[in-house]
Amino acid sequence: MPAVPSAALTTAGLIGGYSTARATGYRPLGGAVLAAFGAAAFEATRRRSGVGAAVAVTSTYVAAFGLSHPLARKIGSWPAVLSVTAATAAVAVRAGDRDGS
Repeated sequence: MPAVPSAALTTAGLIGGYSTARATGYRPLGGAVLAAFGAAAFEATRRRSGVGAAVAVTSTYVAAFGLSHPLARKIGSWPAVLSVTAATAAVAVRAGDRDGS
């Protein structure tokens, strides 16, 4: 069974975490979704590309989550989430979705 690309996992985590928090009104549940997909992306990247790439992807993922909040005040919630998600996916493709270190 092929591994799930880390870009898909980070995308699911950022969009899914926000969607879950918004739909349920319970932010910790959105955070749980975000954390679960972040852990999965770390592990997928580590297995595929090594610890350094996994740290880079995970750091970008966490920074994107943090950046989405002030960005949302300027451009709106969904545009902010989608923007940071696109940037994170690009980093994941470059750093984590390749075989070998």
